[in-house]
Amino acid sequence: MRVVDGFVHHPPFEVLHPPLQRVPFVFNSPHSGSAYPRAFLAATRLDAEAIRRSEDSFVDELFAEVVADGAPLMRAHFPRAYLDVNREPYELDPKMFAGRLPAFVNARSVRVAGGLGTIARVVADGEEIYAGPLAVEEGLARIEAIYKPYHAALRRLVTATQARHGVAVLVDCHSMPSATRGQDQRPRPDVIVGDRYGTSCSAELSDSAVAILTDLGFTVGRNRPYAGGFITESYGRPALGVHAIQIEVNRGLYMDEARFERSADFLETARLLGRFARRLIADFADGAAPRVAAE
Repeated sequence: MRVVDGFVHHPPFEVLHPPLQRVPFVFNSPHSGSAYPRAFLAATRLDAEAIRRSEDSFVDELFAEVVADGAPLMRAHFPRAYLDVNREPYELDPKMFAGRLPAFVNARSVRVAGGLGTIARVVADGEEIYAGPLAVEEGLARIEAIYKPYHAALRRLVTATQARHGVAVLVDCHSMPSATRGQDQRPRPDVIVGDRYGTSCSAELSDSAVAILTDLGFTVGRNRPYAGGFITESYGRPALGVHAIQIEVNRGLYMDEARFERSADFLETARLLGRFARRLIADFADGAAPRVAAE
């Protein structure tokens, strides 16, 4: 965790660009941010460990090799508990705020009901984040200052990639706890591939992802319980030549989940995911995924 005074002088996100984008792929890590604004920490009722439970810790590092392979990697510095760009822009819970939210807010989504809207009410294990109500102006300011610029930058990356290569593939990179909560404590697969049940990318692309990961020794699930969020759903337009796929990596593979530290297996996991990315890119180039769906 880094403590920052805000995101005026500290960039809320960045894009790691290769010298030349040689491949039609864009990688995105929207939940790996660990820079916590001092004012946000003062407003939370959680300690420094509890507030981090929503982080996809180190995911940007797991996929860092893609930059050397010719693909840009976008990564958040702001934490998911502060703002979640994998939601609609205004999925907000009125009960969180002191004041009236605008009429266009989506206050009835399933994600809002679960406390995990654009500005979350709870961290991933269900603990309340804030000690008291949040000012409406504060919530809307986060969306204007960070959410909208983030998506504008991601959209530019995808659009420029398609303009250069005739097609674009967005790989949205995430992580998940190693075990489910509650009574069901069964371990999860090593990786879950999400394609919004076949709607956000070609079947060939997601089939290729599953096959490569399996061949590399991972246990692989598909769409359950993570089919892809707002980013996968809204950016993926395979009929128009833009494919979006979500990769969810089990944290037990690479980190100590209780201490938020990289484990001894971190480098090996990163190496294997680098091989996965290179093979997925090669398969796509060889025609494993169509450029534009047949009309």
